[in-house]
Amino acid sequence: MSLIKSISGIRGTIGGLAGDNLTPADILKFTTAYCQWIKEQTKNTKYKIIIGRDARISGPMAANIIIGTLTGCGIDVIDLGLASTPTVEMAVILEKADGGIIITASHNPKHWNALKLLNNKGEFLPDSDGNKVLKYSENKIYNYSEVDKIGNVITINNYNKKHIDKILKLSLVDIKVIEKANFTILVDGINSVGSQIVRELLMALKVKKIIEINNVPNGNFAHNPEPLPENLKETIKKTVSSKADLGIVVDPDVDRLAFICEEGTFFGEEYTLVSVADYVLSKTPGNTVSNLSSSGALRDITIKHKGKYTASSVGEVNVVKTMKNTKAIIGGEGNGGVIYPELHYGRDALVGIALFLTHLAKSKMTCSKLRKTLPDYFISKNKIELKGGINADKVISKMQNNYKKFDCITIDGLRINFDKEWVHLRKSNTEPVIRIYAESNTLQKAIQLAKKIMKEIEEVAKQ
Repeated sequence: MSLIKSISGIRGTIGGLAGDNLTPADILKFTTAYCQWIKEQTKNTKYKIIIGRDARISGPMAANIIIGTLTGCGIDVIDLGLASTPTVEMAVILEKADGGIIITASHNPKHWNALKLLNNKGEFLPDSDGNKVLKYSENKIYNYSEVDKIGNVITINNYNKKHIDKILKLSLVDIKVIEKANFTILVDGINSVGSQIVRELLMALKVKKIIEINNVPNGNFAHNPEPLPENLKETIKKTVSSKADLGIVVDPDVDRLAFICEEGTFFGEEYTLVSVADYVLSKTPGNTVSNLSSSGALRDITIKHKGKYTASSVGEVNVVKTMKNTKAIIGGEGNGGVIYPELHYGRDALVGIALFLTHLAKSKMTCSKLRKTLPDYFISKNKIELKGGINADKVISKMQNNYKKFDCITIDGLRINFDKEWVHLRKSNTEPVIRIYAESNTLQKAIQLAKKIMKEIEEVAKQ
């Protein structure tokens, strides 16, 4: 069974039995439920929804069902075709739409897909609304529109440009300094929408030397699409062999961003946000937010610039909520997700690229030297699959009891704070796993801490 229903959206493997996997019947059911929720949000008699998809093989099939269902519910559709997650979010705002559906399973392998649901602010649904959609999906009866009230479909193919134009107008993005730096940049588009829009962004930023790999958006991902160093060995080699100043890697829907330095070291997706925040805070001091699984380096950088750092629960919707509450000027997640509210409240690899390149160019440093200016922390990211009926909540509760003498945070799973390191255990919303993140001042210590906790989890699970 690989159908995961959560406030993050509806995610599953393609094919198989309805209700067990992401099948046409499930796509129809959840799209219909979303339509019911949309109609409750406004007194309008006409509704408008934006849709876009990454390059997954199952994308056209899912898009056809979603478009048919939306129009069958009397809702007009603006179809962006191949589009990044942040581009769809921006389109909802710019088109004053009632919501949006992004067809992408983000970093999951190609046999997965998902429906990510947006509100009229171009943001993911909060808990209360997401749970309503899940409740409505269980309805057995829904009254679809009569023939004269069926929705219309408009196709717009230029939203990459609209998105990029908004980025170029940001005060902290400096095209002239980027052009003068004369960067050679390698881009790994993971055979999805990033292979198009990242190239277009770099060209708009006047980067003339662009080396592209995995740049055919056919959904046949050249490697595991999660932008982690173990999945990027060939990309790292090609960054060095091509004598690039920088390697840029995105995930299939372009909301996560990672950099590779000129000599082949991994800048670290944790440090994508940290580096961009260091630049932004140096120009416009303010507050920051990241989730409990993100590096303490952002806290250190924020304090250096006399701002206030706040940790949120994991999940973009939770980070955004905390950012609004604390009036944060930048935030995101340690998975390479940068949220810059001056553009919009969503993880956006494109704005991360533009701000980082401006920062790198202004610093007049190499990528590897710029990395050395940031606080040194190391995270070991791990997960344990939930097999044999393991109850994640019970396991985490038992671990909390075992560590009750330590400083524990329980707003999202369990984070145990030790003297100079921490570990965070949480049940994933997107996969049937328990995630274990551990951070320390050396990678070896972080790995050792993670292994220790994982061994304890395995013992607790047997009890």
